[in-house]
Amino acid sequence: MTDSAKRAICIGEAIVELARGADGRFALASSGDTFNTSIYLARAGVATAFATALGDDAYSDAIVSLTKAEGIATDLILRAPGRLPGLALADADKKGERRTHYWRDAAPANQLFELPQWSRIAESMTSARLIYFSGITLSLYSNVGLGRFLAAVELARSNGATIAFDGNFRPQGWNGDLTRTRTVFAEALKRVDIALPAYDDEAVLWGDPSPESTVERLQAFGVNEIVVKNGPSSALVAVAKEREMVPVPETIVPVDPSAAGDGFNAGYLAARLSGRSAIESATAAHKLASQVIRHRGAIVPRSDAAVH
Repeated sequence: MTDSAKRAICIGEAIVELARGADGRFALASSGDTFNTSIYLARAGVATAFATALGDDAYSDAIVSLTKAEGIATDLILRAPGRLPGLALADADKKGERRTHYWRDAAPANQLFELPQWSRIAESMTSARLIYFSGITLSLYSNVGLGRFLAAVELARSNGATIAFDGNFRPQGWNGDLTRTRTVFAEALKRVDIALPAYDDEAVLWGDPSPESTVERLQAFGVNEIVVKNGPSSALVAVAKEREMVPVPETIVPVDPSAAGDGFNAGYLAARLSGRSAIESATAAHKLASQVIRHRGAIVPRSDAAVH
């Protein structure tokens, strides 16, 4: 890939999360799909920065402190005075399935590319080794913000950055507007080198009947490297004309499936950046995802991360 002296930049949101535990009590944590991935990338030894916008409150300070503690650069975290970060409340429905409610419309992360210092983010992107973002990232921004962001992605790619993207489609983030979602995704995919979608998401957004059809559609956009996460058992890896279904090495009954995809993406990208093949990287991704789902919450405690 690209110069290992350069860093990976993950772009998106970091939010305050209140998660109900088995005892009925809520625990306070921080999460966000690209934020979770940035943590696992940094733990894998990849020089990583996280780009977002937060407020100037104590909860925002705590997110910045966590970011620093994980060895992630914080110079691309903008601060918006008087603002608060987004909030997520996670619990379970009557069937025991995890559900999450969000309060994030007024979060400063939504205006990352419209705040006064947005050009600092764009300028830093041009010298990145890897840029990683998701469909949730895209859902945050207005048309103005999207225009600036995608222009920065395109310039970074022309400067040698590898662009990685997980569709991570969440309908509520797009107010159910599938037409706009598809339009925005199509513009993003023109600039993507590595796509890391989940088949379930692609089936909802695009109507793909199979992981193979997801590969064909993404290749039509010009994406050269595609890894389709196909539920809990396998991933379909497609590079050029080669395709291989890579099984999960060990079947795990999840304690909490949240952030499994975020961990998978980090495991895959870290392995690819270290020079491993796409197939080897998918196996490494499965292993990291299996660690993540053994624990409640998005981030595996450091004391447990080294055990498995």
